[in-house]
Amino acid sequence: MSKALVVIPTFNEIENIERLLRNIFALQRNFDILVVDDNSPDGTADAVEKVKEDFPNNVFLLKRKGKLGLGTAYIAGFKWALEKEYDYIFEMDADFSHNPNDLIRLYNACARDGFDMAIGSRYVNGVNVVNWPMSRVLMSWGASKYVQFITGMNIYDTTAGFICYRRQVLEKINLDKIQFVGYAFQIEMKFKTYLSKFKIKEVPVIFTDRTKGESKMSSGIISEAIFGVITMKIKSLFNSIDI
Repeated sequence: MSKALVVIPTFNEIENIERLLRNIFALQRNFDILVVDDNSPDGTADAVEKVKEDFPNNVFLLKRKGKLGLGTAYIAGFKWALEKEYDYIFEMDADFSHNPNDLIRLYNACARDGFDMAIGSRYVNGVNVVNWPMSRVLMSWGASKYVQFITGMNIYDTTAGFICYRRQVLEKINLDKIQFVGYAFQIEMKFKTYLSKFKIKEVPVIFTDRTKGESKMSSGIISEAIFGVITMKIKSLFNSIDI
C-alpha cells in the first residue's frame, strides 16, 4: 500500500475519471486513489470499477446515496484515509483542472520539505488559469483576495481545491465540526490549518478549466463562501471557532 492517498469526489465524471486514474498510476511515484462517488447516474462508479480490475490494491471506491456536497465527500474520504493509516492525503478534482503531474510536487513539499499543507496555487505567482473567461478569473482571484484580507492568512489562493495534507493536520482538525459543504469548505480547512499553526506552502500550478463534463459551480456556493468567511473570522476573534 502507498502511504499517499488521492481523494477524488465525483458526480457525473464518466468522460474524465478513467483517463485521470490511469494518468495518476503512470506517475513515477506511487499513489493510491479513493473515489467518492455521489451516485452518479452516468456510470462514473462503473468506470472506476473497471480501472480497479487492473489496480485492485490501489483503487478504492466509496459510493454514497446521493449528491451530498463537495465538503462532505472530502470529509468521508479523509476519515477513510485516517482509518487506513495513510501519511499524506490529497484533494483533487476529477476534471483534469488539476494536472496529475503536480501531485509529485505537492507530495515533495510535505514529505521532503517538511510542510504540513501544500496548496496547488493558481495565484502565488501571478494568475495561472487557462480556459476561463476573464469574468470568472476576476471573481475567483477577487474571492481569494477577499478571504486573505478578512482572515489574515498569508495565502494567495485561499479557495484552491488541489491540496496535500500531512495526516497530523487531519487528525488535529475536528472533521465533524466542519461547517461548510461547498466552495467555503476549502477556505474553512485552510483557516483551521492556519489557526492550528501548521506550516503551509503554496506550490505554483497551472489550472486548466474542464474541457469535458459540466461545472458544479453555483451562486449558492459562492454566497456561502462570502458570508461564511466573515462568520469564521468573528468566531476566531472570540476563540469560539471549533478546530
